[in-house]
Amino acid sequence: MRGFIGADAPVAILAAMPAWILTLLGLFALLPASAADARALVARVAQVSTPVATLEGVEVRLAWPAGASEGDLRITARSAHAPDLGYRFERLAWHCPLRRDGAGGWRCDGELREGQGAPLRLALALPAGGIEASLSDGRGARLALQRTDAAQDLFAIDLAQVPVAWAQALAERAWADVRLGEGRLDGRLRTHVPEDGAMRLEGELALSGGGFDSVDARHAGAGLGARLSLDWLALDEGPRIALDGELHGGELLFGSGYFVLPERALPVRLRAQGRRDGWALTEFAASDPGVLEVRGQASLGADGLDGLTVSLRSDDVSPLPERYLSGWLGLAGLGGLALSGALDVDLALVEGRLADVDLRPRSLDIAAPGDRFRFDGLDGRVHLVSTGSADGVLRWRGGALGAIAFGPARLPWRSSDGELRLTGTAEVPLLDGRLEVSDLLLHPPGAGGPLRVEGALAVEALDMTQLALALGLPAFPGTLSGSIPGARYVGDRLDFDGDLVVRAFDGELRVSSLAMERPFGVAPTLLADVALDGLDLQSLTGVFEFGSIGGRLHGRVDGLRLVDWEAVAFDAEVHTEPRRGVRQRISQRAVQNISSVGDASFTASLQGQLLALFDDFGYRRIGISCRLANGSCTMAGLQPRDGGFVIVEGAGLPRLDIVGFNRDVDWDTLVERLAAVGSGDVSPVFD
Repeated sequence: MRGFIGADAPVAILAAMPAWILTLLGLFALLPASAADARALVARVAQVSTPVATLEGVEVRLAWPAGASEGDLRITARSAHAPDLGYRFERLAWHCPLRRDGAGGWRCDGELREGQGAPLRLALALPAGGIEASLSDGRGARLALQRTDAAQDLFAIDLAQVPVAWAQALAERAWADVRLGEGRLDGRLRTHVPEDGAMRLEGELALSGGGFDSVDARHAGAGLGARLSLDWLALDEGPRIALDGELHGGELLFGSGYFVLPERALPVRLRAQGRRDGWALTEFAASDPGVLEVRGQASLGADGLDGLTVSLRSDDVSPLPERYLSGWLGLAGLGGLALSGALDVDLALVEGRLADVDLRPRSLDIAAPGDRFRFDGLDGRVHLVSTGSADGVLRWRGGALGAIAFGPARLPWRSSDGELRLTGTAEVPLLDGRLEVSDLLLHPPGAGGPLRVEGALAVEALDMTQLALALGLPAFPGTLSGSIPGARYVGDRLDFDGDLVVRAFDGELRVSSLAMERPFGVAPTLLADVALDGLDLQSLTGVFEFGSIGGRLHGRVDGLRLVDWEAVAFDAEVHTEPRRGVRQRISQRAVQNISSVGDASFTASLQGQLLALFDDFGYRRIGISCRLANGSCTMAGLQPRDGGFVIVEGAGLPRLDIVGFNRDVDWDTLVERLAAVGSGDVSPVFD
């Protein structure tokens, strides 16, 4: 332990003072009845023991000149040890002028030091029938102690603006890694120190501006206020603690949990028994009236939480994210989550593993920040058990994933062996079609690894027009159907087996290798490969107001990566293939748009000024590719030509070819050009 009165380590005199005073009583017994006999008194004692502390290497020096009204008293001790309180002090020294009080007692007021540390002031009065003492630091902190001969094992201690850090050693008896910081204590305590019994510390304390942290910085508190009733009993197996009272204001950090306490009173209760290897919290309870009620038990070992049983009741969940959940929500990328409604939760941890969770939402609404997802009217029960089995049903009225709304659903669950299984197929109305979820299995995090979710998905006849509008795209017709025989969510990554097929523009888009990273967190990322087969270009270009192009479009988009729904990487190529009965014509507007988007130019077999006489042109092939990486799109076409690449190869008269020359295009610039084309800001101009 560091210096107990040193300037760099404030002393925890609060609990040590009774031991010091009891020892002084033994030393005063050495004083003679007559001051005249004490002109030069030196006494050395190898050891002085009390029920609380043991002092070793004690020396008393008293000088009292003849005829003087006071003597000079010096008491030193090589060490003082109070094992029940966790204190060990070295080189104690007290120096004071000793006087008689005129009624058969003594008074002495002087400096108390440990080593070379800054002094405290100890004033001691020993009137007939009792003890009165006070300890102060000269800056407003004061401890006052009283004892009477009628109750020799009972000390009354008054605290006034005592620094919290003075209780460091006592706090370490309860939590070895704690470091007390700012804050002041006021109150009144009673210390029982019987000769043949356990020491007991009890009374009332008020804390203001309290602070602490742990050695590993994983736990901390600041600005804490409290009014507490304390009962501390020092037993051989470990201290027994009872706390009752209220907290008001301040911040707490425990691991990933961050709590902002309201200024109004929050009743708290704690019963704990120290053990040689940790603590048993036989009862704890806290109340944020109208918001959250917490009750439970816990077991703390040398390595942390061994077991926990806790019940949480909330009739109004709206304050929970800001007050109690922000730490965990932030780690999950859900800072700013909004809740309303009510929720009851019972859970149990055994050896650090989740053993039982009983979740009961009541008209619960959940809305993620940025409109990422929303659930409306959650009701029912989901009960996870590690032994036996339990059934439950979860329902919701509706919700949305981004701008895509979905309808009501009912999910029946059964739990056994620490897992949750969907007992049927859940159907969710979606985009005038439906989403079906089946074979869903949820394995919670624990000794078996992180959270794991598995299942199968199927979509049927989703309206692509509504989907496009929800994604901020021009409306285009078609339906989305397909099945995913396997979906797995592990380690904040969602992987899908199988393909999704979009039937649109009289062709198909097939989505494969679909996966999502952080689907519910910050910057969700989508990965996929897309194949295009026979899309009707006439319909496609009509929807996007690109100008008219006839023909059939084929191609691929490999390694597509969207971060927060914006493209950051892909390798794409699209081209036309002739089909019997399908005319391959391209309009003037489409020619100009292709040229403006791709920094291309056109060449023709007629003079440029004559091209304006034609509404459209025949073409043999169209092809273009783009590989996006690091914000730049590397472009290519059908074939090289004159240092560039052919995008459109003309056919017939007038023959018109479009050739691109800029192979590296800034992606943001390209997107701006495409947006300008889609809004009609580019007009066909022929020189």
